Amino acid sequence: MSAALTGAAVLPREVVAGLTALLCDADGNLFPSEEPAFVASAEVTNRFLAELGDERHFTPEELRLATTGMNFRTTSRRLAAEAGRPEVDVEPWVAEERRAVTAHLGTHLRPHPPTSTALAALAPHLRLAAVSSSALARLAACFTATGLDELVPPSDRFSAEDSLPVPTSKPDPAVYLHACASLGIAPAEGLAVEDSVPGALSAVGAGCPTVGNLLFVQEAERADRAAALREAGVLTVVSSWQELTDLLLPVLTGGGR
Repeated sequence: MSAALTGAAVLPREVVAGLTALLCDADGNLFPSEEPAFVASAEVTNRFLAELGDERHFTPEELRLATTGMNFRTTSRRLAAEAGRPEVDVEPWVAEERRAVTAHLGTHLRPHPPTSTALAALAPHLRLAAVSSSALARLAACFTATGLDELVPPSDRFSAEDSLPVPTSKPDPAVYLHACASLGIAPAEGLAVEDSVPGALSAVGAGCPTVGNLLFVQEAERADRAAALREAGVLTVVSSWQELTDLLLPVLTGGGR
């Protein structure tokens, strides 16, 4: 699919000309990690529900649809509240889910050459950073498995779970504000790229110009996701990192369109 789904992708020249960094959501955006992650996460979630005395049972796909864009801490707190057990300490389960998902992703993810090539073309012109709701250990496993360690080093990865004084999750803009402050840039200088609505709301709320990316969104969900991302405030929606690169490079290299 191309931008024809919602019309040709366009970014204002003045926005691109002011950029110094590319702020990339990680899961489902830099790599197709969400589906395999939910296989491991659903197993932990269902054990957590059983301990709560809750008879609900999520398949990986049901959990993905219900919680995309949120971290497990947020999800488990919500489930505990819905089960009438808001006092439950979710932290041991957060640690267990992190361990299970990190191990699963580290063995199942593979490099995606078109993404690596597009990011490598942007790297001389923009500082690449990751801005995620996921824990840093999970990000480390994913970046290593997909061969992106050199393009986005650990020093330029920011986690709503681990990088903030108080852990949070998108759509809270805190992780984007923290990333911009750590990189020494104003939010307007960092182009955020997000595949989920909570992620887009987080970036837009922080004041970052934002692009929606449908690369790893399931085909049947793309039209609705594109519309929802636009409603959340993204400037445009692309179907791949290469499409985004084609929008950015002419301006970043001194040309135009």
